[in-house]
Amino acid sequence: GGNAMHGFIALGLAAVGLAAGASALLQQVLVANLRTALGSPYWAVLISYVGGTLTMILVMLAIREPMIAPAAIARSSYLTWAAGVFGVIYIVLTILLIPRLGAATVLALLIAGQLLSAIAFDHFGLFGLERHPIDLGRIAGAALLIGGVLLIRN
Repeated sequence: GGNAMHGFIALGLAAVGLAAGASALLQQVLVANLRTALGSPYWAVLISYVGGTLTMILVMLAIREPMIAPAAIARSSYLTWAAGVFGVIYIVLTILLIPRLGAATVLALLIAGQLLSAIAFDHFGLFGLERHPIDLGRIAGAALLIGGVLLIRN
């Protein structure tokens, strides 16, 4: 009954997460290839973001997403509007590293960087996150992930 359905839903959500990770890697590899073809990482990233923006506009039109209310804009912080800046930093650095280190090593480094940052964000409750203090399990997990990076690197 309920436990089987819960397990099926959890498995489906895990599959979606895996697909998202594969999609992120595919984007990085394709943009790295575009960088090589164009001879410019900056044009490659711009083209990727234009394509992403056009895709998001089509998705929003398809689902009939309403316009943002001015009150919602007023409630938001300036920092939240800068999220795209960090996306550009992420993708530019990634596509510069992939040809030098290989996709597996770069992906391992990205995951390790994300996990270490997430542990710090959780521990200190940064950016409005609920606090989850660091403990031995999280330290061990981070150490294992860093060990994985060392094993994967070329």
